[in-house]
Amino acid sequence: MIKEKRVVVVLPAYNAAKTLTKTYNEIPFDIVDEVILVDDCSSDNTVFVAKSLGIEHIVTHDKNLGYGGNQKSCYSRALQLGADIVIMVHPDYQYTPKLIHSMVYIIANEVYPVVLASRILGRSALKGGMPLWRYFSNRVLTLIQNIIMKQKLSEYHTGYRAFSSDVLRKINFNANSDDFVFDNQMLAQILFQGFAIAEVTCPTKYHEEASSINFSRSVRYGFGVLATACAYRLQKWGMWKYRIFNN
Repeated sequence: MIKEKRVVVVLPAYNAAKTLTKTYNEIPFDIVDEVILVDDCSSDNTVFVAKSLGIEHIVTHDKNLGYGGNQKSCYSRALQLGADIVIMVHPDYQYTPKLIHSMVYIIANEVYPVVLASRILGRSALKGGMPLWRYFSNRVLTLIQNIIMKQKLSEYHTGYRAFSSDVLRKINFNANSDDFVFDNQMLAQILFQGFAIAEVTCPTKYHEEASSINFSRSVRYGFGVLATACAYRLQKWGMWKYRIFNN
């Protein structure tokens, strides 16, 4: 069944020169047809490394558009290439691409249209070096989101995700923020459309080269997450209309 699907991996990159090769070398090319790297105006030689690895599809931003802006380019390009299944992996080697087989299998066999690689299932987050304050914030935000949105996800904040192209076409991801809250808005859109989400346990590696946001931006992200959850609930109740939920 997987062989019948066009599988595309997207790498939203920013200063990923030191970790890109490790990430790329773990991509299972027995099932992956294309790799797209979008460089968000890096100050290092990320693009040079990508070209040396033979990545055919490289998109470069002339100015930094932000994490969400990067993903918009990733998904748009993947759909242009005719992807059936799109996997987003951070090229900072915080997540291993070795899980792509499992994630693609779930979607290709129409078990679930969306799969998240969760750092919380299996307690891999703290084992992988996630700072305690970040872990605590993750758990609190996820609990509140689950209550407001009436869901049961283990986390909403992983950067390792797989989507059916049908899902990407039916949500207005271009209406989302260009900042880090993009991820949460995207999941809210997916759930609003009634798509089911699966989760698989994922080990994680926190290291010096792994991308991360500082405390002040984390606080802003947290408020953005709560605002997204509230917007989801208000739209569900028919009390307000938000652009991200209306194509």
